[in-house]
Amino acid sequence: MIRNCSLEEISDGKLYSENDMVKTDTNQCQGCNSVCCHGMGDSIVLDPYDICRLTRQLQMPFESLVEKHLALNVVDGVILPNLKMAGENETCTFLNEQQRCRIHGARPGICRLFPLGRYWQDDTHFQYILQKDECHKHNLTKIKVKKWLDTPDLEAYNAFLVTWHAFLKEIQAAQQGLDEGQNRILTMYILKSFFALPYDGRDFYVQFEERMKKARQDLAMD
Repeated sequence: MIRNCSLEEISDGKLYSENDMVKTDTNQCQGCNSVCCHGMGDSIVLDPYDICRLTRQLQMPFESLVEKHLALNVVDGVILPNLKMAGENETCTFLNEQQRCRIHGARPGICRLFPLGRYWQDDTHFQYILQKDECHKHNLTKIKVKKWLDTPDLEAYNAFLVTWHAFLKEIQAAQQGLDEGQNRILTMYILKSFFALPYDGRDFYVQFEERMKKARQDLAMD
C-alpha cells in the first residue's frame, strides 16, 4: 500500500538496515492488550508468501481463508487479500480468547515488521523505518532488525519483495490503457495466479518464480 507522506511525518526520521539495532522488541507483547490487532480495517495487505505460509500452517485452501479470515479489496488498482477485522471491536479473526495470536508462526509480513515499516528508495531497494506512535507497548527494548523480522532466508525473502513490488507497479502502469472490464480480467488473473492457485510442498520462491515467469509471458510483459 503506497503512502504519500514524508519520512518525518511517520517515523523517527532514520533509515535502518537489517543489521541495525532498533527499539522494537515487545518482550512477546506481555501485558499488552493487542491494540495493534484491532481496528486495522483493510490495512494488513497480504502478499503471495503470506498466503503460502497461512495455507500451509492452517492446512486450509485460499477460498476457505477468504471465507473465514480474509477480505478482498482493491489496493492501488489491484485486487489483493487482507486480514479481516470482525465484531464490534474490529478484532483480527486470528486472535484467541486470551487476545493472543493463533498463527504467530505464520503471521503476515506486515505483522512481523510492525512497528517497523519499509521505505522504498526506488523500485529495487528499501530500508526500514521505525513508525512513531504506532506500538502502544511501553518500554520497548533494542533488537537487531533481522532478528525482529523472524523470517527464514531473509535474502531470498527480500528478493521476492522487490520482484513483487516491481511487478505490481508494472501492472498499475499497464492498467492506465485498459477499460473497466479489461482491468477486472487482469486483476482476477493476478489473484488466481499468485493467491488462489495452491502452493505445494516445494520451496515457495521456486514456485513464485515459475508463476511470475508464466504471468509475464501470458500478459506479454517480457
